[in-house]
Amino acid sequence: MDDEVLRAWRAAEREPGAVLLDGFHPLKHALRFGGDVRRVLTADRAALLALAGELAPDVAPALDALAVELPEDRLRTLAPRLHPTGVVALAARPSVGANLAALARRPRPAPVVLLENPRNLGNVGAVIRLAAGFGATGVVTTGDLDPWHPTVLRGSAGLHFATAVERLVLPELPAGPLYVLDPEGADIRTLPFPDDALLAFGTERHGVSAELKARADHLVSVPMQPGVSSFNLATSVAMGLFHWMSSKPRG
Repeated sequence: MDDEVLRAWRAAEREPGAVLLDGFHPLKHALRFGGDVRRVLTADRAALLALAGELAPDVAPALDALAVELPEDRLRTLAPRLHPTGVVALAARPSVGANLAALARRPRPAPVVLLENPRNLGNVGAVIRLAAGFGATGVVTTGDLDPWHPTVLRGSAGLHFATAVERLVLPELPAGPLYVLDPEGADIRTLPFPDDALLAFGTERHGVSAELKARADHLVSVPMQPGVSSFNLATSVAMGLFHWMSSKPRG
């Protein structure tokens, strides 16, 4: 029986678009936001269902239907660094077409976050978590980093499924006014962000490229104390999204 479970998992992880959800919280959010979760393995099914009942009763029925128990030593052949919650899952990432449609929809009710050539997987995950929390339309990355890498999914707590996450090149960016965060820009406090904005952020070391700056409709800066060279990427995104949200009426 265990061998059959392992074979089924191995086949599922080779399917196009399969992504690994490592731990309870990414799995919880994938289920909560309509992700296509296909396999769930746990070292302790009863403990997993109890955890769901305590922290996320809305997803408990789906977990009850999906979760299969596997001895921990067998489970570690699939996930050597098994999360303390003792659960791994496989889901299908949303189609590129569905994400592009969500990003292109107009009028757009919230900005799109653009990360130009990000380098740190954990930072990208943190940005996606922020974007989902603020209700951003999506997160677009450029460059080589895969925004659906398992480490990014871990950093986002699976909140990829609550927004649109896609990797594009600059000519493919969705329409909308482009606000680029750059030290040479206007003070952020003087410039409100519209709902249909693209908010672009570069790397902490190099900032944004000359190509992206040339595309900008507005350059925007966040004031810093003398001698401070940069903010953490996720911190910068949080400030940008909070600035957008704070200009909207409550209610």
